[in-house]
Amino acid sequence: MATHPWHDVELPRYIEDPIPAIIEIPTGSKVKYELDKKSGLLLVDRILFSAVHYPANYGFVPRTYCDDGDPLDILVLCSEVIQPLAIMQAKVIGVMKMRDDKGEDDKLIAVHADDPSYADYSDVAEIAPHRLRELQRFFQDYKTLENKKVLVSEPQGRSEALQVLRDAIKLYDRERDRLRGPPPGARITVPARARPAARRAAEGKARKHR
Repeated sequence: MATHPWHDVELPRYIEDPIPAIIEIPTGSKVKYELDKKSGLLLVDRILFSAVHYPANYGFVPRTYCDDGDPLDILVLCSEVIQPLAIMQAKVIGVMKMRDDKGEDDKLIAVHADDPSYADYSDVAEIAPHRLRELQRFFQDYKTLENKKVLVSEPQGRSEALQVLRDAIKLYDRERDRLRGPPPGARITVPARARPAARRAAEGKARKHR
């Protein structure tokens, strides 16, 4: 049976440990890939309208859910470009609070736990200020030519980020059955009152002739 990257990749028992990040968009790309929630494959949503590219490997945290209807987004700082649908072990160090046309759209900031150039960072305050400004500026600009405004707050630290992560995990757990849908091959029984009238009439006639 196929593994679904949103539902079937487990989180660690303690979220203070590195967590899995499913990469959708590699550093430097202008292609806006996003998860097709039904199939678990990647959908090409669009090519970015603005003359910008993603400043970090970008994806989502499995088994999380946010008020905008998507899993929690995550930026993973790393010295290499990571291929889409790869799993990175990400150490959460901060969060950027954002709001766009769909509402709140927070982005976790993390470092790749297995990259020696980044693994020793433990809080966003340790990242060079210019690097953080690059992250902010990207999200302020990337929808400008679509005539959409994005409000981006100053990055907050690890403790605030972990609370955002906890909230997204709790919301996923609450909505799990609805989000996952019926298991493959499950038989769905449709109540008689939901069937078309013509079908009910045909069933009635069949019973009379038995």
